[in-house]
Amino acid sequence: MKKQHLYSSVLGILLSVYIGIMAILNIFTSDKVFSESENRRLEQAPKFSMSQIVDGRFTSNYEKYISDQFPFRDFWIGVKSTSERLLGKRENNEVYLSRDGYLMEKFKKPDMEVISSKIHDINLLGQNLLDIDKYFMLVPNSVKILEDKLPYYAPNGDELVYINKIRDSIHNSINFIDIYDVLYAHRDEYIFYKTDHHWTTRGAYLAYKSLMDCMDIPSHNEDYFDIKRVADDFYGSLYSKSGFRNIKPDTIELYIPKENEELRVEYVDEKRVVDSIYNLENLKKKDKYTVFLDGNYPLIKIKTNINTKDRLLIIKDSYANSMVPFLTGHFHEIYIVDPRYYDKDIDELMRDREINKLLILYNAKTFFSN
Repeated sequence: MKKQHLYSSVLGILLSVYIGIMAILNIFTSDKVFSESENRRLEQAPKFSMSQIVDGRFTSNYEKYISDQFPFRDFWIGVKSTSERLLGKRENNEVYLSRDGYLMEKFKKPDMEVISSKIHDINLLGQNLLDIDKYFMLVPNSVKILEDKLPYYAPNGDELVYINKIRDSIHNSINFIDIYDVLYAHRDEYIFYKTDHHWTTRGAYLAYKSLMDCMDIPSHNEDYFDIKRVADDFYGSLYSKSGFRNIKPDTIELYIPKENEELRVEYVDEKRVVDSIYNLENLKKKDKYTVFLDGNYPLIKIKTNINTKDRLLIIKDSYANSMVPFLTGHFHEIYIVDPRYYDKDIDELMRDREINKLLILYNAKTFFSN
């Protein structure tokens, strides 16, 4: 009994010392606003008010604040991740730690009402724009193309089932570009990032070739571009979301045309004009994928020196950002709309700018969940 009492006393003292040290460190350590490793804003100290005390919001927000501002937070996240890996855990925050260092986001069965609503919206767009060439590309994610790398018996929905539902339900005036077979045939290549949810530039290039085939436009071979590796230390969104650490970073390549296409890139709402679709300064940031088009904006207009009357509108998510560099060599003007931020009339935009081709491009995870 004495030994047990002594053990409990020592443990209590050590715990008290630890809590005291952490409290002192917390006082003398300034709060962080942003976590680079998690790629998100951290909770800040909540303002005290009686109303928030009464309804419980202050306590809840303060717990989040303490959790986010805990001293050496990144270190402890790494310790937790390493411990769980040693215990055989292969899933965290719906991200699987898969073979060959791939992190892959779980795909869950989507809401069929949401799917029906999206099919209706796409078909309505197709019916309203009968004189426009329309194309729809719904990209399967790595969790489908590389599913053989998933942990054994990992529960996961089948993206392809729902992609095919969309293909079979859209209006016949819309050309559905099925790229599953193309990506699957190249699954042994580096076509998806290992720590991020996007495809790599190589993956986007393969999809670009399929798009050009469908548009009946001759595509450029890879020797049309200088392929430059611009980063070898990229940790993407799934690295941030999962908490898994001790993983090798990704590399980023840019396909730069050897011929000068004399681009004029206008960020319309921001009233900003540049001469490149790449923002190389973003390679110094955590989210290096924003090297493509500087990230996501409501409306971007790209004007080229290509001698054609074709004007293309892309309605998209961020997967399109790394494909756009391949398209500037084929269209006189490209308009890029992200519906998450664009609140104007798309039909009006197409009429005013005399756009004659439309591409809807989404990855399956975003399309079925947003």
